[in-house]
Amino acid sequence: MKSGFIASAALLSLLLGGYALADDDCSDPVSDWQPRDTLRQKVEQQYGWSVQRIKVDDGCYELKALDRKGNAIEASYSPASLRLHTLQIRFRDGGDAADYLARPLTE
Repeated sequence: MKSGFIASAALLSLLLGGYALADDDCSDPVSDWQPRDTLRQKVEQQYGWSVQRIKVDDGCYELKALDRKGNAIEASYSPASLRLHTLQIRFRDGGDAADYLARPLTE
C-alpha cells in the first residue's frame, strides 16, 4: 500500500512539474505576433537599451541588449502583446538594481 502511494505521489509530482515547466513558454498564435522591430523600438525608446538581437525561443521573443550603464539584459516578451515575460540582468562590477527598482518595466 505504501509503495502504491509513493508511486502515485511521484507520478503526480512529475506531471505537475512538467506542467510548470511548460508554463514558461509563450502560446500566442503566430497570426497575432507583432514585428520584432516594434519590440526593438519599444525597449530602445522606453528604457534606452541597445538591442543586440531578438530571436524566437519557446514561442517568446528573446531579447539580448545592454542598458545605459552597460549591464547585460536578457528578456523574453510575449510576441502578440509585447509584455515582459522574464527579465535577467547581469550587473557590471559595482552595478545594482537601483535603476530598475525606481520605475516599473511593464505597462
